[in-house]
Amino acid sequence: MAYTIEEQVTLIERGTVDVISRKELVAKLEKSRDSGRPLKIKAGFDPTAPDLHLGHTVLIQKLKHFQEMGHEINFLIGDFTGMIGDPTGKSETRKPLTSADVARNAETYKAQIFKILDPVKTRVVFNSTWLAKLSSHDFIRLASQTTVARMLEREDFSARFKNERPISIHEFLYPLIQGYDSVALEADVEVGGTDQLFNLLMGRTLQKTWGQEPQVVLTVPLLEGLDGVNKMSKSLGNYIGINDPADDIYGKVMSMADTLMFRYFDLLSDLATEDITRLKADLESGAVHPKAVKQQLARELTARFHDAAAADKAAANFARVFTNHDLPEDMPEMTFPAGPEPIWLPRLLADCGLVKGTGEARRLISQQAVTVDNNKVNDPEATLPATGSYLIKVGKRRFCKVIFT
Repeated sequence: MAYTIEEQVTLIERGTVDVISRKELVAKLEKSRDSGRPLKIKAGFDPTAPDLHLGHTVLIQKLKHFQEMGHEINFLIGDFTGMIGDPTGKSETRKPLTSADVARNAETYKAQIFKILDPVKTRVVFNSTWLAKLSSHDFIRLASQTTVARMLEREDFSARFKNERPISIHEFLYPLIQGYDSVALEADVEVGGTDQLFNLLMGRTLQKTWGQEPQVVLTVPLLEGLDGVNKMSKSLGNYIGINDPADDIYGKVMSMADTLMFRYFDLLSDLATEDITRLKADLESGAVHPKAVKQQLARELTARFHDAAAADKAAANFARVFTNHDLPEDMPEMTFPAGPEPIWLPRLLADCGLVKGTGEARRLISQQAVTVDNNKVNDPEATLPATGSYLIKVGKRRFCKVIFT
């Protein structure tokens, strides 16, 4: 599909916070159309953790928009910057990653982003390719492009300075190095979260110094988690992971407040803007029920990270468990050897794969989120006789039948 300049701008601006600047964006799009050369779109990710969640995909979804319009996507994995540690939003110096951490996490990133982006049309680049080649002279030249006063304009650095918390010299290099990535790639557009605005603007500054046309800067918002208050975060438990099972993705979307679902539509859905507007109007007029709208969102996101068949099955399981109050059709069974000694419940939950470890199990038991044979358990030291069978449920969506033989 060929997009007009106006259609491209509308899609690019959808869900964005900052566009610096719209006039430059239009000029670059017109130049791209006239020359036949796609724009170079850059987005950087430091491989700080192995798993991505929907909060990360807001930015990736914007890259998909550019990709659909025929532009070149440069998905930059910050294997070099990851070993420095991004200071953005941090109240203290961030612990750098090891080269092994970076390599391991980078591989999982590549596998996950291609659930959204077309791998054939995506360039995955690593900034160590050019940064590792810079000499000490190059780094001194880079450091000379800004001042300490300018760095202290950053809110996080300023707060740490005022509170007499340490700021390491290498942290000042991070925005400069991220900016230099734009020089190395000759980026036309860089996309990042609102918390990255300072770093993105540094790219414009350095490109001017290196005689390049400055990139357009786009920022996207930080997605609220399922609580509707805090940004999506694994540590807060309000997240939907890209690698979550289909039933979990579907169920988590269905659990969100009605007031939050159109925020997710705007930032994550592939639906056209006019279709989302029509859905909102139908909801306000009473022509469609909120549950039906949320089901549409849940199906779309589940299918994206799994497939349509998995989304249909997740929808059926959700209806069976939460509407009909039946057990899921494909509830797993785990068999263990029977014995005279009782088994510690947190260990059993971990061995069944219902939790990641005994620490999480103890926390969920204390929160009364675990039931055994439909009876809530609230003692994190609880044990079960290692005989017979049990129906175990964790939270609302995790089930397992345990059999001791």
